[in-house]
Amino acid sequence: MMAAPGKLASFRLPPLPTIGELIKLYNLRAEKQLSQNFLLDLRLTDKIVRQAGSLRDAHVCEVGPGPGGLTRSILNAGVSDVLVVEKDTRFIPGLKLLSEAAPGKMRIVHGDILTYRMDRGFTENISKPWGEDPPNLHIIGNLPFNVSTPLIIKWLEAIANRTGPFVYGRTRLTLTFQKEVAERLTASTGSKQRSRLSIMAQYLCTVRNCFTIPGQAFIPKPEVDVGVVHFTPLVQPQIPQPFKLVEKVVRNVFQFRRKHCYKGVEMLFPEMCRLELTQEMMQKADVDPTLRPAELTIPQFRALVDAYAQFCDREPAFLGYEFREELRLKHLSKRRNKTTAKPSGTPPSSQRAC
Repeated sequence: MMAAPGKLASFRLPPLPTIGELIKLYNLRAEKQLSQNFLLDLRLTDKIVRQAGSLRDAHVCEVGPGPGGLTRSILNAGVSDVLVVEKDTRFIPGLKLLSEAAPGKMRIVHGDILTYRMDRGFTENISKPWGEDPPNLHIIGNLPFNVSTPLIIKWLEAIANRTGPFVYGRTRLTLTFQKEVAERLTASTGSKQRSRLSIMAQYLCTVRNCFTIPGQAFIPKPEVDVGVVHFTPLVQPQIPQPFKLVEKVVRNVFQFRRKHCYKGVEMLFPEMCRLELTQEMMQKADVDPTLRPAELTIPQFRALVDAYAQFCDREPAFLGYEFREELRLKHLSKRRNKTTAKPSGTPPSSQRAC
């Protein structure tokens, strides 16, 4: 019986060896040092893919496909094409088998997603202006635990700068993380999971914790459960300052997460003017200095970052100041003073600025 006019039959992969059979066929084994865990249940991989929304005629970049379980679910969702980026050579033959079963729909890049130029992976005609709806382009991946956090930080910076996969517009991401990391990414103000990662993700994106996959669903079973998180970049970031500046303020505030927030703010300034400038910054931002870092809202972080940006405009040397470097120099100076009576030299420029 012919399909109704205007309706095309859904694309389905032809019969293929199961993921378990492929693992046996190619003698694949998850490498513990690479934080690899295989997800073989196609019902779960289908569920991950559904969190991305409709993938009909979409373009997808899959990160770390491994033996290809998630790849099968992506292909069966009716995508226009999927680009898979896989670092581990052992998985390439099985991925080629999938590619042959879906001619014209799958491209394989043997490379590292941390260095791969995704801005060259797709044609410009899929782009959408930043202020409009997101492009029909998605990043999906069951990420190895050892790269998940550095990778999302890299992509958050790319969102802020509209580079990498975000040259095409507000590209959406659906990714797996350790449950604890997923909870941090989506933690609300005042919760015990609230962290630097919460602020950095939420000032740039709408972030949704989709569901949790129990560890026993993976082979080998990890010691933790896994969370699936969906990101949609915001049209306007909630903190309109350069990413590095935001990251510096947020990182310093959260380094003393159990103390009052002003303790972390103090570390933004050289010791000789620390107390005076911290008091001035807290007053400028109109933020209660006795709040804990996790109690600060994103608008309060915005006020702190805006205030710090004014100090950096007034004295650019503050931008490069890191209190840990000051501690290191002090330590070196003490060591020198034990062996020589000569002066230890001029202070760093950030100290002279005070």
